[in-house]
Amino acid sequence: MNYISNFIFAIALAIAVWFFTKNVVQIRKNINLGRDLNRTDRKKDRLRNMLRVAFGQSKMQARPVAGILHFIVYVSFLIINIEVLEIVIDGLFGTHRFFAQFMGNAYGGIISFFEILAVLTIITVVIFWWRRNVKKIDRFHKPEMQGWPFKDANTILYIEVILMTALLNMNAVESNMDGAQHSFLISSLISPLWSSMSESGLHIAERILWWVHILGILSFLNYLPFSKHFHIILAFPNTYFTNLEAKGKFTNNAAVTKEVAMMMDPDADPFAATSAEDQIPVERFGAKDANDLSWVNLLNAYTCTECGRCTSECPANMTGKLLSPRKIMMDTRDRIDEIGKNITANGEFKDDGKSLLGDFISKEELWACTSCNACVQACPIDIDPLNIIMQLRNFATMEESSAPAELNAMMTNVENNGAPWPFSQMDRANWINE
Repeated sequence: MNYISNFIFAIALAIAVWFFTKNVVQIRKNINLGRDLNRTDRKKDRLRNMLRVAFGQSKMQARPVAGILHFIVYVSFLIINIEVLEIVIDGLFGTHRFFAQFMGNAYGGIISFFEILAVLTIITVVIFWWRRNVKKIDRFHKPEMQGWPFKDANTILYIEVILMTALLNMNAVESNMDGAQHSFLISSLISPLWSSMSESGLHIAERILWWVHILGILSFLNYLPFSKHFHIILAFPNTYFTNLEAKGKFTNNAAVTKEVAMMMDPDADPFAATSAEDQIPVERFGAKDANDLSWVNLLNAYTCTECGRCTSECPANMTGKLLSPRKIMMDTRDRIDEIGKNITANGEFKDDGKSLLGDFISKEELWACTSCNACVQACPIDIDPLNIIMQLRNFATMEESSAPAELNAMMTNVENNGAPWPFSQMDRANWINE
């Protein structure tokens, strides 16, 4: 019977890993649809930033209550996975508490610590659920969070409670069995709830809870690629490949920079022949669709936790403007998902008549942005919505000439008068006469 159980578990594990790998590979393909961008410089600084921000949770602590609660769940996730490894080994090879034979008396203390973390996780998750559904914190109820995003957040909380509850009760049931060799801190307190069951009933209950726990974990694994919770994996590469330049430093288009430099050089000959090395290919200015963005932008989109800290710090959003930096990231992810499915279905991208700019993100949203970098500063995992906004603005301005009238007037003044004001250089000092 054990061999059959082991075989069934091996099949379930193989299917879960296959589906997870398949979905992760698809996400990787989608990210690679973005433009190339070199982020291999300053390796030590990047590693330091990843350890500080992703592993150390440093930016989460800007809001201490949420930061501490998140840290509890984060630590529990990292440490309790050690027990998950043991459960996988037991499931494949028919052993029981495989690590116990190597740890001796320390095993009981370690599992008891895991149980304490499980209880803390349940308490924390309940608080998160209360903040989201009862207290109704504003950033969780913005328009972009209606429907699936809100349900997704709650689903994750429910799954975590089920997994931790199954773990604690599995240990509690086992402690009531004849010949039980282990007793753990928390499960020993709830074991009386199961003490009235027969020996055969205890064995059945323990197996059911074991299967609920491990199949729940495998199901959760395959839920991740479709959920905002995928950030538990992508936060590490995202913080490693983040922009390390000073906030507010914008990247100039090389072709435009060269053209302006030539215009400013009185000795330059605009008709002179240039070598192939000097010629900079002029690509599309800015970005119209998601695949015009860089792969780092798309990695940002898939990493977004939808926590809403960016939107809650955005001055435009605070004053009732349409812009929500979180929505920018969610829209980018949704659009590149569509493009990826389009390519998978057709072998290549077939024009679907849609684009990120216009169909997902409106120009009203773009031009509401003050480019203050508050969203970038607020993000706990170094996501940069502003960079996407600026690329979409770049396209709207330079490819479509569809900037707001006020901006077009200012640029016309700069072109004609050398200043943003509608006065010629000859008249600029007339105010002195007044």
